[in-house]
Amino acid sequence: MDNSIFLVNRRQWLLGALAIGLGVPRASAQHSEHNHMTASTESNPADVSAEVFDDRICALGEGPLWHPQRKTLYWVDLLNNRVLARGKSGVDEWDLGEMPSALAWIDTERMLVACESGLNILSLDTAEKTLLCTLEPEMPGNRSNDGRADPWGGFWIGTMGKNGEPGQGNLYRWYRGELRKLDTGLTVPNGLCFDRERRLAYYADSAANTVYKLALDAQTGWPESEREVHLDLAEEQLIPDGAVADAAGNMWTSLWDAARTQCYSPQGEVLGALKAPVIRTTCPAFGGEDFTDMYVTTAAVGLEDATDAPVANGVTLVYRNAVQGQPEPAVILDGVVAG
Repeated sequence: MDNSIFLVNRRQWLLGALAIGLGVPRASAQHSEHNHMTASTESNPADVSAEVFDDRICALGEGPLWHPQRKTLYWVDLLNNRVLARGKSGVDEWDLGEMPSALAWIDTERMLVACESGLNILSLDTAEKTLLCTLEPEMPGNRSNDGRADPWGGFWIGTMGKNGEPGQGNLYRWYRGELRKLDTGLTVPNGLCFDRERRLAYYADSAANTVYKLALDAQTGWPESEREVHLDLAEEQLIPDGAVADAAGNMWTSLWDAARTQCYSPQGEVLGALKAPVIRTTCPAFGGEDFTDMYVTTAAVGLEDATDAPVANGVTLVYRNAVQGQPEPAVILDGVVAG
């Protein structure tokens, strides 16, 4: 097959998968096994196998977040409007009535949830949801996608077309009451994370098979320059989804339809990977008592007929004592009034 035709066809099913979860063909065995390895660097010296952390099936699991005060993992099932939780207090879930896509913690009682309507404050005790700010109310065909708190107490969030319209996505930062657009012309913004030295933000456009880096002011966290390409994964036909940085400053990126979460150095070198027993890995997070456990959400969308798999697609995985991570920073409201 002509390579340009292949890439166009692949782009079409990618957008369907990540935008609305419909019409996703099963990836070939050749692609799902491509370049599998087990990490063997300082970040991950052991051969660590995945365990099923939570067996509730997510059509599109995303946004895992370990709450350091509640000792609980939270994540979303985007296509089914759910926020899920499992921790020392047990199991919980909430139906938000709209698609949630990303999470951050504010304090012991409250969490920031990015939804279709905008950024919301969710009470973890009462399940009450309060709008903090809208996202693109002038673009009702868009929704939120990947997001993450930054080291300065802000929150970065990407938006995209609900039908995966090319170039319709944007990247924003909310910081102390201000929502500012940072990038535009994206299709499926993903993979937001920040380097250890507080000088770089990383983010991906999954539809472009590309991870970008953006230089930041170390004091304020605002961008200082235009984006640069950090990883071009098009030749390898790899689709970067969610990402997180470890304590050594390496980036771990879950690869859609490649059954692994791969580790990249700050120089863009492949350092290794944690293999998954399911094909559609979506986003990693560090947690546990000492932040050496890696949790990875997965997706069942398009794989509903794979009933003979030993591990069900859409479960949430954990790799125990895998690599030294770090806690996620809290979002600082700093007197900002919601509503």
